[in-house]
Amino acid sequence: MKRFYTAATITGAAAPFGIALDARTLRTPARAALDLPTRALADAIAAEWNAQGEVIVPRAMPLTGLANAAIDRVAVDAGGFADSLAAFAANELLAYRAEAPAVLVAHQAAIWDPWLEWARRRFDVDFVTVTGIIHRPQPPATLARITAAYRSFDAFRLAALHPVVTISGSAIVGLAVADGEMDADTAWTVSHLDELWQAEQWGKDPLAEAGHKERQGDLAAAVGMLALLA
Repeated sequence: MKRFYTAATITGAAAPFGIALDARTLRTPARAALDLPTRALADAIAAEWNAQGEVIVPRAMPLTGLANAAIDRVAVDAGGFADSLAAFAANELLAYRAEAPAVLVAHQAAIWDPWLEWARRRFDVDFVTVTGIIHRPQPPATLARITAAYRSFDAFRLAALHPVVTISGSAIVGLAVADGEMDADTAWTVSHLDELWQAEQWGKDPLAEAGHKERQGDLAAAVGMLALLA
């Protein structure tokens, strides 16, 4: 789509804030008004639209995409959406450990154990650590508390947490990011520990690197949105 507006501006003196493209109200794909909960997020989304060139590139507007998802998809069933993110705790990445080599086993313990301990302190949960790939169920009380934590988030935070959780494969990483305990770089490093370790041993795969950069950018944008909602 070619750019059809001169400038994006903020509408509203208090939340919810809207975006106007010249005289047109910016709407979601489902035609709902793009009502935003904070001025910081509204400013950032307006900046995305103002940064567009002659052709609009949706991929270059990740915050707009996440806000659209919050309104059109998440808000329709926020509880169900929260449950889908909490479900990652049943196969929590940080609880599944390598059997060998010893140096990788030690590396996983050094990086992942502190975050399992953080989750225990913050949410009163205990995860069963597993060696190998055979599934072992986590305690029902742990899963219930993780679900309650995700259900406490509003639609915009859940929309931002979706890429964090799905890219990392970790419910704990999502909660740590939401709590402000983990930044985007740490979230990537923690959740891609095995791949990064393999790359250190054998070198990087150029084809895989392109995909990694795109996913890392998506994760960073999502973490950035959470900060704009604070």
